[in-house]
Amino acid sequence: MLSRESLEAYRRMTPGQRLSLTLQAMRDAVPYLLSGSKHVVERRFELIRRENDERNRRMREGLAKAEATQ
Repeated sequence: MLSRESLEAYRRMTPGQRLSLTLQAMRDAVPYLLSGSKHVVERRFELIRRENDERNRRMREGLAKAEATQ
């Protein structure tokens, strides 16, 4: 959980500043995502895909439920 000060600092940022932070975090993370044997890297990305698929499924269900209640 972020501190109130951090949250306020993010709220004051422009969308461009927040995007820059996001892109920098991604650049920092890539070497770690790609480290290890081919098998380890494949497993890591498969886990990311499964988590993304599950998140997308829950969002679709939520949107369908919201649409049904309108």
